[in-house]
Amino acid sequence: RSYILVKDCKPILYSYFRSSCSWRVRIALTLKGIEYDQAPINLIKDGGEQFTDKFKALNPMHQVPAIHIDGVTISQSLAIIQYLEETHPNPRLLPVDPKKRAQVRMISDLITSGIQPLQQNLYVLKKVEDDKRTEWAQHFIGKGFQEALECLLKETAGQYCVGDEVSMADLCLVPQVYNAERFKVDLAPFPTVTRINKALMELEAFKVSHPTRQPDTPPEMRT
Repeated sequence: RSYILVKDCKPILYSYFRSSCSWRVRIALTLKGIEYDQAPINLIKDGGEQFTDKFKALNPMHQVPAIHIDGVTISQSLAIIQYLEETHPNPRLLPVDPKKRAQVRMISDLITSGIQPLQQNLYVLKKVEDDKRTEWAQHFIGKGFQEALECLLKETAGQYCVGDEVSMADLCLVPQVYNAERFKVDLAPFPTVTRINKALMELEAFKVSHPTRQPDTPPEMRT
């Protein structure tokens, strides 16, 4: 596979259909009305396409997503989303109010740094025995939801994570809930998380960017 980077063309998003990090970026691009092409990176096939020399040139960490946009390649989902926010400010994903903006960043970091890497990062899961992976994921998702996320959202939420406007925090929440469901986490103890997720999944941007609707989604998982 050859990755050809052409300046001033549509952005190219290097992603994997079930990557929660990639999903965050797909939502942001869709909400902001940015047309883009996808270059799927299969994290499983042949030991993982993220380990090829060609992809390493895009992201030395061998992780998705990465995006080539405006003549530059950016990795790390929150860095990508904040670049999109600065270059395409409407609709806004970071509130104007500095306190709410800090809350959005706090919730986003909690999910992306405190919960997701421990329980659904492919590299981490490979270090856990096959028959223990579900238990491992359930433990860390449940811990993060119970000890922090549900409590925080009770304080910050309106219709969505922070007030009544969709923010970067919501882009992090929905993929995380999807993974909680994937690992059969009991969500009954987290009514605020569940309510917000349900409201967000009624929005078109969250639907079209869903893992079951991507170019590299396996036929048996398509909806």
